[in-house]
Amino acid sequence: MRVYLDNNATTMVAPEVVEEMTPFFTQMYGNPNSLHKFGTETHPYIAKAIDRIYKAINAADEDDVIITACATESNNWVLKSVYNDVIKNGEKNHIITTEVEHPSVLSTCKWLEEQGVKVTYLPVNEEGIVEAHVVKSFITGKTALVSVMWANNETGMIFPVKEIAQICRENGVLFHTDAVQAVGKIPVDVQDVKPDFMSFSAHKFHGPKGVGALYIKDSQPLSPLLHGGEHMGGRRSGTLNVPGIVGMGKAIEMATQNIEETMAKIRAKRDRLEDALLEIIPDTFTVGSREKRTPNTILISIRGVEGEGMLWDLNRYGIGASTGSACASEDLEANTVMLAIGADHELAHTGIRLSLSRYTTDEEIDYVIEHFKQAVERLRSISSSYAKVQPTPGGEAGECNIHH
Repeated sequence: MRVYLDNNATTMVAPEVVEEMTPFFTQMYGNPNSLHKFGTETHPYIAKAIDRIYKAINAADEDDVIITACATESNNWVLKSVYNDVIKNGEKNHIITTEVEHPSVLSTCKWLEEQGVKVTYLPVNEEGIVEAHVVKSFITGKTALVSVMWANNETGMIFPVKEIAQICRENGVLFHTDAVQAVGKIPVDVQDVKPDFMSFSAHKFHGPKGVGALYIKDSQPLSPLLHGGEHMGGRRSGTLNVPGIVGMGKAIEMATQNIEETMAKIRAKRDRLEDALLEIIPDTFTVGSREKRTPNTILISIRGVEGEGMLWDLNRYGIGASTGSACASEDLEANTVMLAIGADHELAHTGIRLSLSRYTTDEEIDYVIEHFKQAVERLRSISSSYAKVQPTPGGEAGECNIHH
């Protein structure tokens, strides 16, 4: 059996999405900017797809949703444009973000520091969340932008973005959120949260790779990251990826329809898997309370078992999992999120992320439970460093910050 539990890295493309995309590869393949029929016949389909995106996130007519290649591009665009538009041309020179953002945010912030921008990297609390009052305490008259993710890619922990957005508005500070791990997993309503900018990617909710979007509240000015044409109203140059846009529109519509019902089904499978692993494998720990996590995500650590070794053992059984962010998966350093929440260095090397999708079956969960236990037993049997650690006195499974 093959079981894919790395859906926070990417998802399979839904068959219905493939079906809608297919004609735009071989039949309606014209460049949308061309004046002949081969180009213009694609326009209604692009408009329909963008309407679907607007509806899915509850964007208003006066807002902009600009198609990009991915959320990495969108994140770079916001950060670098705020630098060009605000910081270089005014008195503000400060950006606030968190220690646990996606590398596309953290690496861009490091680059901005080289340009003279002051960046504050906020720590997370013991559950892996940056609290709104902490953000508020670091805002000054020099702060131009706050960039805080909606949900964490490794832990699934959901951040208080609505409160943070309100604090930013009250202080005249722009707010950006990387919502890659939120859109399609939990309800995302930009009229409720009111971010200035929001990034997301289609391949995280069963759409195609290579296409994403940037939501811009009230169509406010943002200098282009890419120059060279009048595509997307002059805001983002480059020939439109028509199949990708069509696929993204269909995928986000499917992912957000009946989302509460879908979430409940995924959460039930996630909880059954988590309960079983915590029960049958001693000295295992999961990060963060379930109520504050996206319904599909488990970050579990197995004391005495290196994450990379566990990953390869699972792979032998046909189980796809992850040690954390796919964009940093070749980095064998300790899991930075686990270090941030206070795990010791040894434990921070043992994290395995299991992320489900709406296509995950009960049979697959049963298979993973069986073979996960076998992999742990094998790896512990050959580990000279494993020493059984008793659970914390008074600790109750599923009720601690690092749960065991």
